[in-house]
Amino acid sequence: MRSRKASGRPRTLTAAQERQVFRWVNGKNPLQYGFDFGLWTRQIVRELVEQRFEVTLSLASIGAMLARLGLTPQKPLQRAYQRDPQAIERWVSQTYPAIACQAKKEKAEVFFWDESGFRADAVHGKTWGVKGQTPVVQRPGQRQSISAASAVNSKGAFWFKTYEGALTGELFVQLLKDMMAERKKPVHLVVDGLPAHKKATVKQYVQSTEGKLTMHFLPGYAPDLNPDELVWSYAKRTGVARNPLRKGEKLKQRVDEQLQDVADDPALVRSFFQHPSVAYITDC
Repeated sequence: MRSRKASGRPRTLTAAQERQVFRWVNGKNPLQYGFDFGLWTRQIVRELVEQRFEVTLSLASIGAMLARLGLTPQKPLQRAYQRDPQAIERWVSQTYPAIACQAKKEKAEVFFWDESGFRADAVHGKTWGVKGQTPVVQRPGQRQSISAASAVNSKGAFWFKTYEGALTGELFVQLLKDMMAERKKPVHLVVDGLPAHKKATVKQYVQSTEGKLTMHFLPGYAPDLNPDELVWSYAKRTGVARNPLRKGEKLKQRVDEQLQDVADDPALVRSFFQHPSVAYITDC
């Protein structure tokens, strides 16, 4: 007798119904279908299938179907409600290209600026351990924190400075002066809308440079457009969060050393600009 592949148990939902499930889940959330939870789970998909198709499936069958449809469990990105898609589109398609062309005409450099904070007791990532016995990471009992500002360029240039306390307009001006010191080429600096960036003292300083420094503001609530955010993400994933401070070690020294390592690696700096969220950053 000629052998042939067994047909297997037929699927409960038709191909058309499974495509409908994909449309429910892809790009939408359960709140739109009357549920009181904003993230998809197998249980919620199961309940929706039962409501709409009057078919009851096991959680395992729901998981298999979602995998078959190319849907996987993922940690969602967070976006502010105030985010303006039209402003972002203008920035990507019009505003930034104009900045790049103006900088090229002036033989200037374009840098993206951002600030971030570091804590000695931060732990990112996971480690292995016996089930039910949470591993313990040793760290200094004394809390330490430090802030840092940096500016990153698509050509591989990177400038940084650490500081203590909150950012004020006066401190921002001093940081700008430090960055511009002995710089020969004009700079077009892209920053976010932090209040300290828009203080009168900042405007006065920028005007005093007589065109050597020009500031541009990103659309509100769009940190993903700033490649400097990727620098911070890298620094926090690979720094003190993965290798806690040793006894007597200071956080400022560790952060300074780590950011200097970034500055000494232009190829690493350029790699941040390869992320899809900042692919719009190109030469004129």
